[in-house]
Amino acid sequence: MKRTARIAALIVIAAGVVALVYGGFSYTTESTAAKLGPLELKVKEENQVNIPVWVGVAAVVSGGLVLLGSARK
Repeated sequence: MKRTARIAALIVIAAGVVALVYGGFSYTTESTAAKLGPLELKVKEENQVNIPVWVGVAAVVSGGLVLLGSARK
């Protein structure tokens, strides 16, 4: 149980650090805007997802607390 909690805490801390470093991510969606017989008009749209700083900080702090709590037991 202690080992699982430590691994989970390290993953949460790493995710928090990545969120703080990158601040978000983007992805591309493709959709068909018009279709006239054999002709198709496709549109690619890039979407941006921003991760707030407080989410990264909260992940690092909560992961650290779990890591400290599992070390004391």
